[in-house]
Amino acid sequence: MKPAEPDLLSNLRRELADARAWIDRAVVLALAAVAGLFVVGFTLLAEWAQHRFQAVYGWQPWLALVWTPAWVVGLVWLTQRFFPGAAGSGIPQVMVALEPSTPVAQRGLFVSFRLSCAKVVLTAGSLLAGLSVGREGPSVQVAAGVMLQARRWLSPRAGVDDHGLLVAGGAAGIAAAFNAPLAGVVFAVEQLSRSLDARNSGLILSAIVLAGLMGVSVFGNVTYFGVIHVPGLDWGLLGPGLLVVIGCGLLGGLLARLMVASAAGLPDRFTAWRRRYPLRFAAGCGLAVALIGLAGGGSTFGGGDETTRRMLAGEADVPPLYVLLKFLATWISSWTGVSGGVFAPALALGAGVGHDVAAWSGHPAAAALIAMGMAGFLAAVTQAPITAFIIVMEMVDGHAMVLSLMAVSLLSSLVARLLSRSLYDGMAELQALRLRPAGSPPAAADAAAAQQPAPADKA
Repeated sequence: MKPAEPDLLSNLRRELADARAWIDRAVVLALAAVAGLFVVGFTLLAEWAQHRFQAVYGWQPWLALVWTPAWVVGLVWLTQRFFPGAAGSGIPQVMVALEPSTPVAQRGLFVSFRLSCAKVVLTAGSLLAGLSVGREGPSVQVAAGVMLQARRWLSPRAGVDDHGLLVAGGAAGIAAAFNAPLAGVVFAVEQLSRSLDARNSGLILSAIVLAGLMGVSVFGNVTYFGVIHVPGLDWGLLGPGLLVVIGCGLLGGLLARLMVASAAGLPDRFTAWRRRYPLRFAAGCGLAVALIGLAGGGSTFGGGDETTRRMLAGEADVPPLYVLLKFLATWISSWTGVSGGVFAPALALGAGVGHDVAAWSGHPAAAALIAMGMAGFLAAVTQAPITAFIIVMEMVDGHAMVLSLMAVSLLSSLVARLLSRSLYDGMAELQALRLRPAGSPPAAADAAAAQQPAPADKA
């Protein structure tokens, strides 16, 4: 039997008659716009914080030896005492909140409007301290916490549950932070949800795009790192490209392994010192980051966006050991337990690897190798190669390099898996330790987490 043709007028009348459904959709889209604007404000605050640190460093470089440790101690104390759920990147927290096994009553340990506000301030503080962290990963937790507020106004039959709101919010954070809506959609599927519910996928995707448009409306429809111009790519790029893959894969996998191991704690004296004297340990890490920054002429402070931008433009004057110094600064910054992500440092490290390979090989397509390094290192650290190459493609308008970026991302991710699992999967398992057993007091959640040191130093 031939199926009946859709009745356009009848379907349209049915849609328009359900006013509550339209109100629910309006609520979701309105919160998506608010989440996008929240990330825009976060971006402006983070940029201000980086500029303030650079002003202090430019005035008297040696002040970093006092400024950075002092800020780190204050940030660690605030985080451990009042906002333990705001530590680190923020993506692992959203992943734990999305787990079906996480009780609804305990989702506030990982994602909430209160944590979103704290995340904005604490991450900006980390950048004000000069730590090697980024704001892009934290934007995921920030936007997810804002988006989750929509459940207060949704009807029971809205069809969009907390899972959908968290996915939409997290992906909206990526879209708004990178000014790259397509990257937000792919991030939602590859890293957060693994799939989208067909019933409300259109509404979720609309929310992601709308949040991304908030960034476009403020910063303009421009790519994050401008537009790179590369000559015609040929087989002469194969050798240097393989060096980029191996370098990014090994270093990215090593960084992910070190960051997870440091957060979990090992049976060594540094871990024991951190647990017994967390504020003294934080001061030591801040001093180490400051010394590394001075050794690198200031190039390792902050996320590294400006250094990456100058490398792509062929204007960077980075020190010979930039990759090593930035690697150490990023690892030690994460070890402190402050709020901050790894996206921007990973892109800077990948750009440094591509820059070094271009210098060693003498290949004229330096910008192409730098972009390939950015995609490769990000894929190696996050184990999300599709998201990595799309983010870089949108950030540099690298549509002419789609196949190259895709190949480097996939291969670097495979190399990294020989050394480490996904950074976010490992960190999410550590965050899940904060879940408290049913009936236990709220304070038991943080006490049960082995990686969380005491909130104050002992005398």
